[in-house]
Amino acid sequence: MTSSSPTTLDAHSPAARYLGLAADLVDRLRTTEGANILAAARIIADALVAQRTIHIFGTGHSHMLAEELYYRAGGLVNVKPLLFDGLMLHTSALLSTSLERLPGLAEALLRDHPIAPDDVLIVASNSGSNAVTSEIVQLAMANGTPVIAITSLTHATSPEARPTTLPRLHELATVVIDNGGAVGDAAVDIAGLGSRVSATSTVVGATILNAVMAEAIQLSVDAGVIPDIYESSNTSSGDVSNHRFIGRTTTP
Repeated sequence: MTSSSPTTLDAHSPAARYLGLAADLVDRLRTTEGANILAAARIIADALVAQRTIHIFGTGHSHMLAEELYYRAGGLVNVKPLLFDGLMLHTSALLSTSLERLPGLAEALLRDHPIAPDDVLIVASNSGSNAVTSEIVQLAMANGTPVIAITSLTHATSPEARPTTLPRLHELATVVIDNGGAVGDAAVDIAGLGSRVSATSTVVGATILNAVMAEAIQLSVDAGVIPDIYESSNTSSGDVSNHRFIGRTTTP
């Protein structure tokens, strides 16, 4: 006789523990990070009212947060991600790690991807410690561009964090939103393994971004400015609706 498969997760299973932790981290955003989310939304709303562009940048896995806001169903049209293949992982993970620590790269990136003083830059970095992240924030803010940071304060302030001589992201940005993640990002202990698995920065970071954008868009509408929004291309009206915006920001 075959036993029936369980229909729910055991409360102590790794999957259940991860889901519970992720839910707790998302829930804490409403209280612990509420003021910072509102402050970030206000900065973005002011930029939307002024018809400015929202730029977003991240290296390694954090580049996924830049893509989260880009050409997205229900997302702003005037979002421009700063995407550079060398800082992602699909070409070479080791090269990405080397390049994100390379002094001077940020200046080259900003020459290729100019950001105006009245625009907004969002930077995601769990550790907040890499040279390109620190330098791009310093250059943008020196130019008068407000910067919103998404990072892990637990990791950034931990003695276990990789040492750096540069200021970390949370020490530089205009507004800092803490994703609440653990040192090293991985969050779940596995019996018999000796190390943790399953990172939280992506799921919590994407939640932060979508919450900030929802608030910012409402503030913009309340101010009388209706921002352009993408529809899903997989709806009957999506292609026609989105075609109006093609060529404006669909090339990073």
